[in-house]
Order: sequence, then C-alpha cells, then structure tokens
Amino acid sequence: MIAVDGAAAPAKSQVKSQVKPRHVLCFLGGEGGKQRLSEAVSGAIAEFAKGFAIDEIYSRTEADPRMERSFGVCWDRVEPNAWTDKDEEAVLNHKSVLYVQGPPMTADTAVTVSAGALMLVVAAIKAGAVAIKGESAGIAHGLARWQRLAIQAGSALQSDDDLALRRICRLAFAKRPLSSEKYLESVGFHLIGLPDVYVAKSYGSEREAVALMDGVAEDMARQKLGDVLRARKATLSREQSYAADDFKFNPYGIVVIDRRI
Repeated sequence: MIAVDGAAAPAKSQVKSQVKPRHVLCFLGGEGGKQRLSEAVSGAIAEFAKGFAIDEIYSRTEADPRMERSFGVCWDRVEPNAWTDKDEEAVLNHKSVLYVQGPPMTADTAVTVSAGALMLVVAAIKAGAVAIKGESAGIAHGLARWQRLAIQAGSALQSDDDLALRRICRLAFAKRPLSSEKYLESVGFHLIGLPDVYVAKSYGSEREAVALMDGVAEDMARQKLGDVLRARKATLSREQSYAADDFKFNPYGIVVIDRRI
C-alpha cells in the first residue's frame, strides 16, 4: 500500500537485502485534473521515463482529505522558501490525485531513473499539477522549488556532470532530518544508490547534523564507502526502522555517526 503520512513501519531489519528501491510520486491536480495529468505523464513516460507507470488503484478523481496532513509533515524544512502559502492552499483545495510508480533501481541506475522522475515532475506541472510529493522518502517541495531542481538537473545532464546530478536528485527526493530517540536521520538516499546517514543527537544542532549528512553523501559519491567510514569514524549498520517492503527501506544500509571526529 502507498503510504501517505510519512510514518515508518515498526519492524526492524538487520539483514543485507536484495530489495531494489522504487520511486513513488504523488501529483495533486484540480477539478478534472487526473485525466490531464494521466495523459501528460503517460506521454512523458513513453518519451523518456521508461519503466514508470501510473498507479490506477490509488489514484483518484476526487480530493483526498489526508493530503493536508500528509504534505504538512513532508514539506522540506531545510531549503529556505521551499514552499509557500500558495503551495499549502493548493494542497488544501486539490480535486484529484495521481500516483506514479518507478521501476526497480540498482545502485548503478538510481541516479538516471531519479533524473527521469524529476523530468516527470516537470511534465506534470505543465499539465496542471498543483502540488507534488515524493512518497518514497516522504518529501514535498513547492512547485517553484521542484522546477528549479529540474532545471539544475537538466544543466547537469547537458554538462555530463554526474556528481552534480546525484546531488540534485538527492536534494529533490531525500528527506532530512528526521528525529528518532538517539539520532537525526536522513531517508531517501537509496534513491540515488547510497546508504542513509544517521547522526547522534549529541553531535550538535539539527543544522550541523544536516550539513554532516550532506557532506557524507558527497564523500560517498566520490570515494569508496570503506574509506568514507574510516575517515568519518563511522559504522555501516543494516538495522533500520523500515521493513523491507517499505518504500523508505534502504537496502544499502545506514552510515551511523555517533561522535565528532
């Protein structure tokens, strides 16, 4: 079942997994918007996003009253002005919902598929989407922020800058920081083929923890994981609070940082 509230499953897994991550995108439309969004997204899938598919089971031609709460907990709270009052009003007044699922991804294909997901976002906005959320990590941005990210991804693709593209897709589809009893956590790094990062609350402020998460992600994109773990005095754990069948489950594990270097 597609989650709409960003909640983690209670089960834990410590076993190395062969699970392949998938994107789930949620597009909200206006009156009669589902048909327009379906046509635009279907055309985009045929053109450049092979493997994506519309989920007709959970899509609906009427408003979903759960969306106000769902988007409320998923708005990106790291990027300044990531959404506006107008974006919140659009969620409140939406009239239709379209879900789209992506293909299973490996670590090698994740960035390419995630870039395709961003291009689908652009197609949906052009077709009248009023709000958009990445369900696989529970992250929502306002329309202007989604468009800026897509433009940046297009520039990275044109310049063949793989590191920049990975960074942009991470900022688009990963959520941070989430808070557990001991850690501030990222969720969604599996959508670019990387482990997530958990930082002990004793490390410092939320801002410091987010900067560290992003720094470790940049290191992992450039270096071997073992080298990053040694340099950061970190460990790789397979234990996480998401079940293996949860879209938020990270099969690459969790980089755990318990103290400052």
